[in-house]
Amino acid sequence: MENKLLAILKVIPEMEQGQRFILGIDGLSRSGKTTLVKKVEDYLREKNVSVCIFHLDDYIVERKRRYNTTYDEWYEYYYLQWDVEWLKDNLFKELKVAKELHLLQYDCNSDTQQLQVVEMPDTCLIIIEGVFLQRSEWRVFFDYLIYLDSARDRRLKRESAVTQKNISKFKMRYWKAEDYYIETVSPIEQANLVILN
Repeated sequence: MENKLLAILKVIPEMEQGQRFILGIDGLSRSGKTTLVKKVEDYLREKNVSVCIFHLDDYIVERKRRYNTTYDEWYEYYYLQWDVEWLKDNLFKELKVAKELHLLQYDCNSDTQQLQVVEMPDTCLIIIEGVFLQRSEWRVFFDYLIYLDSARDRRLKRESAVTQKNISKFKMRYWKAEDYYIETVSPIEQANLVILN
């Protein structure tokens, strides 16, 4: 079994009846979060472990709220891509107690948010993956946080060839926001476990 998968499986406790354990997989864009979470999910489902997965990118806001605002591009990405307070109140605060969650899921085809109702088992491992998970508004809700550390040049190579050519967008939007996150939140130092990817 792959070392990264094994490292994650080691931190997941035996789930007791009625327990929900919230595991965060943090990391910058293209650090491999979604791929690794899929491997964890597949392995645990084979073992009949109840798993609920939330991909933070499923809950971004409409384009008009995060592009072409009066703010710098990096600020739009870091502060406006998600409704941070709404997610705190309707996702994070509810994860341990709610029987069902009522979330606003983004549909990229219509550029709208649509109601998503998620039934929550009494006993389950909850995995949330996404960028900027350790921001102060959300960090307190996790039982355990893993940070996937991956060099910028390596992450850029994982983008499509077309996307790689738009380097100005990376410089003005993504990389500035990532640098801000690294400098102000210190996710590598704050995480319970750091995995190089």
